[in-house]
Amino acid sequence: MSEILTKARARNVFYGGSLFFVVVFVAMTVQSHRFIVEKSTAGMELSEEVVKGKHIWERHSCINCHTLHGEGAYFAPEVGNVMTRWDVLEDPEEAFEALDGWMKSQPSGVEGRRQMPQFNLTEDETRALSEFLRWADQTDTQNWPPNDAG
Repeated sequence: MSEILTKARARNVFYGGSLFFVVVFVAMTVQSHRFIVEKSTAGMELSEEVVKGKHIWERHSCINCHTLHGEGAYFAPEVGNVMTRWDVLEDPEEAFEALDGWMKSQPSGVEGRRQMPQFNLTEDETRALSEFLRWADQTDTQNWPPNDAG
């Protein structure tokens, strides 16, 4: 090679490459922002009940055993789609009754099965938790988890 990299050429390569990658970074940032705002964020409003249910979920550390849309521990079942699996998603009262019955029956005492502790939630707390789980079940997870059982 008869040509060598002069200081001027090195400077031009540096500035040109830097400008190229700054433009790529800005374009990817804009695309990510648009995706988050337009597609991945749930358009559903958060009711007071849903917020209260989320606080109950956090206070009792449910995520230490359960997963919610694939996030959390894998000790207990996925609950991000539990209302669909129980076929009570459309009816808040049925959702409450199903969750209340399940929560009151725990721990079941069945030998060899993982046991959920008894949290002794009030009716209002269970109702709020069922609303949070109904809300979570209606979010667009883009088909995640890949199967119904989580």
